[in-house]
Amino acid sequence: MPTEPSDRPQIEPLPPIDRARQVTEAVASYIDRANLQAGDRLPAERELMAALAVGRSTIREAIRHFQALGVMESRKGSGTYLLKPVTSATVHMPLSFDAIHLRDVLLQTLEVRRGIECEAGMVAARRRTTEDLVNIEEKLDEMERVHLAKGTSGPEDLAFHLAIYDATHNPLFKQLLEQMRGAFERFWEKPFNRPDFARRSFPFHRTLFNAIAAEDPEAARVETLKILAVVEEDIKDMSR
Repeated sequence: MPTEPSDRPQIEPLPPIDRARQVTEAVASYIDRANLQAGDRLPAERELMAALAVGRSTIREAIRHFQALGVMESRKGSGTYLLKPVTSATVHMPLSFDAIHLRDVLLQTLEVRRGIECEAGMVAARRRTTEDLVNIEEKLDEMERVHLAKGTSGPEDLAFHLAIYDATHNPLFKQLLEQMRGAFERFWEKPFNRPDFARRSFPFHRTLFNAIAAEDPEAARVETLKILAVVEEDIKDMSR
């Protein structure tokens, strides 16, 4: 039986540090303690804001994290619902890393990304729908527009790759990327304080899209490797 709202434990306010991550952890802990099950509705956005003493944008960032993990969904006009049971012990939180050894950790992460992203590109080339192609190309066009205007396009680049992950129709690809992105979010805003980081990979994004559009998995793998080769070279060169 679903738990009645009046019987659920109170959500405790947070100290003013690392809000987004703390909200994610606090909501996971609340779900666990309240024994919420798949199909149960979470407290309203305003209730979470008041209980955790954070703003709307922080609450929405946490909810987006859970949505990317496939454990929650927001229904327009109704609220946010749990799709799968979550506990503070099992929910996937952003990876942590030792910033002192940032270069080594980035290269280690890249080794993992290489396998995931190559496979994602190949799967997307096999499974993409017409709607997927429209979505990927829209993100690519925006990335190219921003890149040509500013010389860099970090958020738009991420949106492009997320669209490819969506085209795999396998939520694990996107979940894994969310994990890795969360650990390095501040770094990717301006890698090594160099706006030209990975700039040489820019044209390979269009050729990657072309490979997916042509339903050519091997070509998608090759173009993905070209992008990641540039990233690896720039990590090594710019971290000296």
